[in-house]
Amino acid sequence: MNFPLFPIGQNSMITFTSILVFITVIVAFSILAKIVTRVILKKILAQTTLEEGVQFTFTRITNYLMLVIGAIVAFQFIGVDLSGIVVILGFLSVGIGFGLQNLTSNFISGIMLLFERHVQIGDRVTVAGTEGDVEEINIRSTTVRTLNNVSIIVPNSEFISANVINWSHGDIKVRLDIDVGVSYDSDLDAVFRSLHEVADENKDVMKTPKSDVLLMSFGDSAWDMRLRIWIEDPKKYNEVRSDINCAIVRKFRANNIEIPFPQRDLHVRSPLPLPLASN
Repeated sequence: MNFPLFPIGQNSMITFTSILVFITVIVAFSILAKIVTRVILKKILAQTTLEEGVQFTFTRITNYLMLVIGAIVAFQFIGVDLSGIVVILGFLSVGIGFGLQNLTSNFISGIMLLFERHVQIGDRVTVAGTEGDVEEINIRSTTVRTLNNVSIIVPNSEFISANVINWSHGDIKVRLDIDVGVSYDSDLDAVFRSLHEVADENKDVMKTPKSDVLLMSFGDSAWDMRLRIWIEDPKKYNEVRSDINCAIVRKFRANNIEIPFPQRDLHVRSPLPLPLASN
């Protein structure tokens, strides 16, 4: 068990025993890190008023720091000095150059996400054309649960290099623009009044900023109207849009306001008489 396998540095020799000790120390620190972070989260941070994202960032960084300390202690146990670690890092850099670029990019991006906190647990995001809620941020990837209840694993580099919409970042209120066409035969004042009533009667529509009704353009078959509203919860975006659309249909029917079908006027001219050839 103690016969040498290969040297590291000038004065260190790796044996089977040292490898077992190294693995044991790493596993022990991994278990200790999970226990410590669980205690910090449930016994300390749970008693504070810190946001969930701040608590997650703090516990995750604590976990990574303990793992780094465990790695340093493990190297010390097997007698590897700093020069040996530098040699190992040199080999790793060669590996990075030959195929670990993506892994390194995701690792660095994960660190940036934890410290910058532009994306946090529970945020509603749209990444790579998919909308969902952030469930977990790991060192290499982030788990997003879509609106169809499907978990997708997104590389952290996507949140740094790609265009990501975070509906929950900063000022979370969201504006909805709902377009509807009304017949030219309708009473325009009644249209404005009806759309304002639809917005006022919906409990999810904010009172401030106030809702607006706009006549956007004169279409081929209708006045193109727009109801502009604000909601507090971006996660209700599609739900509120559906509720408003249904309310518009009911309100227009109650007030005899027509939503016209596209129509075209066809004008037919009488054919010109053809000259008859004389005998």
